Amino acid sequence: MTLLAKRLIGLFTLVLSVVSTAQNSAYWQQQANYTMDLEMDVESFQYQGTQTIVYTNNSPDFLDQVFYHLYFNAFQPGSEMDARLSSIADPDGRMMENKQSRIAILSESEMGYLGVSNLLQDGKPVTFNVEGTVLQAILPTPIAPGASSVFTLDFKGQVPLQIRRSGRNSSEGVALSMSQWYPKMAEYDFEGWHADPYIAREFHGVWGDYDVKITIDKNYTLGGTGYLQNPQEIGHGYEAPGSKLKKQKGSNLTWHFKAPMVHDFMWAADPEYTHDVIEMENGPTLHFLYKNKEELVENWKALQPKTVAAMEFFSKNIGTYPYEQYSVIQGGDGGMEYAMSTLITGERKLNSLIGVMVHEMAHSWFQHILATNEAKHSWMDEGFTSFISALCMQELSEKKEGNPFAGSYRGYQYLVKSGKEQPQTTHSDRYAENMPYSIAAYSKGAIFLAQLGYVIGQDKLMETLQKYFQDFKFKHPTPNDIKRTAEKVSGMQLEWYLMDWTQTTNTIDYALKEVGAKNLESTSVRLERKGLMPMPLDILVVYKDGSQETFYIPLRMARGGKDNPYPSIPRTVLPSWAWAYPTYDFVIDKPYESIAAVQIDPSGLMADVDLENNSLQAAQE
Repeated sequence: MTLLAKRLIGLFTLVLSVVSTAQNSAYWQQQANYTMDLEMDVESFQYQGTQTIVYTNNSPDFLDQVFYHLYFNAFQPGSEMDARLSSIADPDGRMMENKQSRIAILSESEMGYLGVSNLLQDGKPVTFNVEGTVLQAILPTPIAPGASSVFTLDFKGQVPLQIRRSGRNSSEGVALSMSQWYPKMAEYDFEGWHADPYIAREFHGVWGDYDVKITIDKNYTLGGTGYLQNPQEIGHGYEAPGSKLKKQKGSNLTWHFKAPMVHDFMWAADPEYTHDVIEMENGPTLHFLYKNKEELVENWKALQPKTVAAMEFFSKNIGTYPYEQYSVIQGGDGGMEYAMSTLITGERKLNSLIGVMVHEMAHSWFQHILATNEAKHSWMDEGFTSFISALCMQELSEKKEGNPFAGSYRGYQYLVKSGKEQPQTTHSDRYAENMPYSIAAYSKGAIFLAQLGYVIGQDKLMETLQKYFQDFKFKHPTPNDIKRTAEKVSGMQLEWYLMDWTQTTNTIDYALKEVGAKNLESTSVRLERKGLMPMPLDILVVYKDGSQETFYIPLRMARGGKDNPYPSIPRTVLPSWAWAYPTYDFVIDKPYESIAAVQIDPSGLMADVDLENNSLQAAQE
């Protein structure tokens, strides 16, 4: 049992006050290798470039069309993002001004756009149509299974004012936060094309290698995805310590980055960035880029050893970080993960700065190595990240007691009581409001793992995460993949768990219906399943002499059970409980008068929606 598994078990003190590779052997994924050359005008915030994609069709299908994302077109008055922002009941406050969409009031020089011209497939002109943020291209020559095509194009764009993730001149004064800035090939997988319009949610991308050259004013410091190929020409803190730089003529520099096996490419730039570098022992190089402001320096310096510790924590408990660098960069509008990097707002208190860094770094595993389709399965991205980052924050903090997931459970309870919950299978863009989306993705997603630990055992949970990483890194795992991994590790059947928790809004509600004397020497207990979602149960019995014991009721459809999570306390394993039976009876072989209290789930990891009926305490004599 790992130290972390032991700590997870130890978090919940038993006292009365604490009432394979892909599963489908025919798995395939597409490959898109990018070469891009970009020129940025820092005065007008306009840019132009060329792009070559070598696209390999590993699918069994002939492809007669392809799709590109043109994300910056979302930042125009009247766009789908603007329309959604104006119509949703609880719009994102960062995107509003005086109760009006900030996109709606952008002038021509402030809005974003991304246009494509001269699109060719293997040198032949391609007919294409652009609608909002999606370009549809009809191919002159279909791409056969196993074949590759070379797509070339020219593109021009304008960086919008910072409104959501990307943009220029952020509220903290960062000049350029360049994410979703280039024509990006849409993903094609076993479900078909994923050419979703950009309506402010997150992303799904094609794995590939990136070779990117960015020409920009030489006073700007850059950071982001990839490895800088020409540090001795660039300087700006990337050069070898003590070495001499090669003199560069002119007012611009061309930064050359390469990024192997990623599905996105982000960069940020500002003329006032401070650039700090830490070479981790047995780990990647860490880069920190933040505004050269006196009031920021202390916190950003204090952030750096915490970043080292977080990298070590995630590599140990999930799997080794596979890249050679990671960059923490001030920019964006909050916190957002990208390949080998993150953009975070930097004018925060230290604990907040550490928290956002930890969360976004965790996404390097749960999204940028384990690349789920965030639009369809946001809970696997945000939820798994929230789970592991909560454990990491507890490890980094001085206070290591208590339930690190308590906030997630409170959020889920709030969502259930609001009556606005939608199944986690809901597409991210189809949630009626932002609140149920956020709680379903972050809180309920984190509980999926925390509660899975309750079902299969904490040691098996951590083993599951590590096997999941090893089997699915650099792939596009689906919900079935994490479920099957947990089944293989635990030996239990978990279809019911995945189905009820993610595909429905069924809730868990178990109650202690009756506890009373069966006879002079034994006590009868009746439990009731009031909610539609089934669970195995741990029952804690505390006796008046201070002794304790637990009773474990396996769930019949799980076809197995977990080891005793409380080895120091005697446990009795009872016959399984089948879902169809609303009640369950068992007997405690001790007199009723000897019992001080009975408690369902002393760990608090089962997301029971009514805790008032989970415990009974004997009347005082």
